[in-house]
Amino acid sequence: MGRVRPEGFGAEPAGERLARIRRSPQFVDGAFRNPVPTRRMLPGAFLPGLRAGLTENRDRRRPAGAVPVHRLTPQQLAMPPADGLRLTWLGHAGVLAEIGGRRVLFDPVFGERCSPIAGFGPRRLHPNPIPPRELGPVDVVVISHDHYDHLDLTAVRVLAASGAVFAAPLGVGAHLEFWGVPAERIVELDWHESARVAGLTLTATPARHYCSRGPRTSPYQLWSSWVVAGGGHRIFHSGDTGYFPGFAEIGAVHGPFDAAMIQIGAYSRFWPEVHMTPEEGVRAHLDLGGGVLLPIHWCTFDLAPHAWDDPIERTLAAALAHDLPLATPRPGEPFEPSQPLPQRPWWRVVAPTVVEPIPVEATEVLPAVASSGQDPDEDDATVGARV
Repeated sequence: MGRVRPEGFGAEPAGERLARIRRSPQFVDGAFRNPVPTRRMLPGAFLPGLRAGLTENRDRRRPAGAVPVHRLTPQQLAMPPADGLRLTWLGHAGVLAEIGGRRVLFDPVFGERCSPIAGFGPRRLHPNPIPPRELGPVDVVVISHDHYDHLDLTAVRVLAASGAVFAAPLGVGAHLEFWGVPAERIVELDWHESARVAGLTLTATPARHYCSRGPRTSPYQLWSSWVVAGGGHRIFHSGDTGYFPGFAEIGAVHGPFDAAMIQIGAYSRFWPEVHMTPEEGVRAHLDLGGGVLLPIHWCTFDLAPHAWDDPIERTLAAALAHDLPLATPRPGEPFEPSQPLPQRPWWRVVAPTVVEPIPVEATEVLPAVASSGQDPDEDDATVGARV
């Protein structure tokens, strides 16, 4: 009897889905390729990276107390945004965007851990701001790539039952269909392709990353950033990405944006090409002409050897240096980019002990800024260079 593969690993593309992958301009020499040469992890970094994960900042990798989550309610969601665009960061990379009278949910993670096996893997550092059953109808679920902290089996099951359409990069639809999402409700896009879904225009745009739900890089699933436009508004979601020059082109072709949701956490000197540092995230936002900056991909899971609050403090310092409109909502706190932005440094209430604090304004409210339009062995490192 063969080994039983955990359901959470998903499925590999086959048939016409696989044929379409092989026709993609991004699919070269048997695998998807990044816009610039990229390594999943630097050569020789696996063991040092493992040691750092076990030892570095061990006392600062978690909040010192309960994260002050805003309890989002159905009553709040029932009131439409005054200007037609409202964003609610749910933690990590998950964002509920209400745009053009529709509801778009980016990279939702409802599970307790981001892992294919129950009881293992990084555990949530704060609860979901709203129970999934209270979320109400969702028109579109947008998935950036297939890593466990972005593509969550629990969330897919819940949202599949709601009738939502799922938009994902090429190949990722194999996982979704395997888990019960009807094929007719899956929209798979290559980079630079667009689709009309629920009256919105969704465009898959390049990112610098990789896919895998096992120990090795997957050659048949693509990763993506996303642009969503509707009702006179445009927003950008970075997914996971290293910095690359393509952000300026995305902004020139698809901007200007009302807001950009930018990855700022889970970075490391051992994998500098697949996740941005906070300063690189601010640089990407400047390249995009991203409007309001909403930092994502921090706070919810311990995925790298930096301190828990390091991503947001460094982002704050970089944003202030460039006079960027920065939103710092608590998880679950809705805001409208056209209205006064949430800018209280709430994380400092539960920040772990700081040995050398980053200098910031000594005020409880951040300085107001105007809104503007403006992994893991040596062989794997080689594989990562191809994707």
